[in-house]
Amino acid sequence: MKKQVVIALWVVCILLLVGIAPTRIAMDKAATPDYKEVKATVMSAETTQVVNKKTGSRTNFYDVKVSYEGKVYDLINVHDAYSYVEGREVTALLSGDKLYANVEGIQTNTPMAKAYFVCLIGGFVMLMVALMAQSKYSQQKKAAKAAAAAEEMNQ
Repeated sequence: MKKQVVIALWVVCILLLVGIAPTRIAMDKAATPDYKEVKATVMSAETTQVVNKKTGSRTNFYDVKVSYEGKVYDLINVHDAYSYVEGREVTALLSGDKLYANVEGIQTNTPMAKAYFVCLIGGFVMLMVALMAQSKYSQQKKAAKAAAAAEEMNQ
């Protein structure tokens, strides 16, 4: 591994980690996007449980479909399926052409929120990649030094 690659990885890592705070502040300061409270009828509500084979942990995914003004929508940012009984009317938030279960769903779907999550997740992933690259580079440097010392002793 070349030294320039390791340096580039560290630069990207630092840029992403430094970007976490400003993007979070901008995300929090951004005005809540426009939305309208509407009454929608629940068409279906399903829970899908996925099991991680390695750890045995379970994760639930909720798929709730609602009808509003003759169109069927996937309700976004649902935290459970049991609250959504088929045929019952629920309050949903219409923003753009999507229906959300709560305001947090709208806020985390903004461009600034996406930038924040890219910096947050990307920064920590790049930290791990940069640390592994640095370790590999150091091992290669030590091995080259040991090989050069062994060759010098043989001569």
